[in-house]
Amino acid sequence: FTYLQLPEEARGLEKEVRQIVKEKDEAVRNQEFEKAGELRDKEMDLKTQISALIEKNKEMNKAESEAGDVGALVTEVDIQHIVAAWTGIPVDKVSVDESDRLLKMEETLHKRIIGQDEAVEAISRAIRRARVGLKNPNRPIASFIFSGPTGVGKSELAKTLASYYFGSEEAMIRLDMSEFMERHTVSKLIGSPPGYVGYTEGGQLTEAVRRRPYTVVLFDEIEKAHPDVFNMMLQILEDGRLTDSKGRTVDFKNTLLIMTSNVGSSVIEKGGRRIGFDLDYDEKDSSYNRIKSLVTEELKQYFRPEFLNRLDEMIVFRQLTKLEVKEIADIMLKEVFERLKVKEIELSVTERFRERVVDEGYNPSYGARPLRRAIMRLLEDSMA
Repeated sequence: FTYLQLPEEARGLEKEVRQIVKEKDEAVRNQEFEKAGELRDKEMDLKTQISALIEKNKEMNKAESEAGDVGALVTEVDIQHIVAAWTGIPVDKVSVDESDRLLKMEETLHKRIIGQDEAVEAISRAIRRARVGLKNPNRPIASFIFSGPTGVGKSELAKTLASYYFGSEEAMIRLDMSEFMERHTVSKLIGSPPGYVGYTEGGQLTEAVRRRPYTVVLFDEIEKAHPDVFNMMLQILEDGRLTDSKGRTVDFKNTLLIMTSNVGSSVIEKGGRRIGFDLDYDEKDSSYNRIKSLVTEELKQYFRPEFLNRLDEMIVFRQLTKLEVKEIADIMLKEVFERLKVKEIELSVTERFRERVVDEGYNPSYGARPLRRAIMRLLEDSMA
């Protein structure tokens, strides 16, 4: 079965499997073997569910074919999916006018991104400006730098944008810039020069964008990159293209560029201790604007002006409050319930249990990251 031949309910599980495989491979590279083992078990479990759904679908198709002699009907939707699969263009761009999606962008992003209203609104405005033709058509759709402490939603927002704007969370290329701290590692982005090891493989960045031109490119912890990386970035931001080691020009005009940074995190953490506890709405807003101003100054001191001036927005993320972490816990629990539904298991939890998850999973310094471990320990382990 190819992806397009899978039953509709199995496609969502297949996406989960691909994401888990990526996380598992990353865990192995980081020598986190216990985590890799847990992810492998989840992968096998999901594959079992997919196989069951395929068998069920085969039986239904067999029953339908026995009930009538009518051949398979190829619909407009089938053709849209095939064109999208062949070209790498998201099916939504093949099928509908994106104006409706752009208008509802904030509403959709807010469902998954909690406590970062300013970030969501700034991104939505920038993307709308780009799509109505108010900016240079030779540049990427939009480019942002996300600054903030760990666990506040920077990477999650990038994944959500990939899913919403390009149709799948897999439409995202993630590059850990700590791997490109040395001068000799920079060539891995565009490919090794002729005669060197890895020349035939292509660049980690250029080859990925060449194969999937409609994508989010996430440069994680950009401040760790070697200065030569920024010279490369200037060409992408200004001209929307990059030449790889084989002399091929790779088009970045249909990409969303996102750079995450921990520069200014200490300022946000200090200011965030007061936000959400003893301030009213206006005071919170004023405090956030003050913090944003301080972080922006730190970014200007750390990064070159010609780099920052080419970005569409410098976005500062708030530190999460306990109330916001509770909302995120509800979203994570809902995902667990959806996975259990496929196994025909109905589950509900009490308010007391939700509060316990939040109490054990909330840490102002780490944001929402400990939440997933708390849910795994308190819920998934006991069910397993």
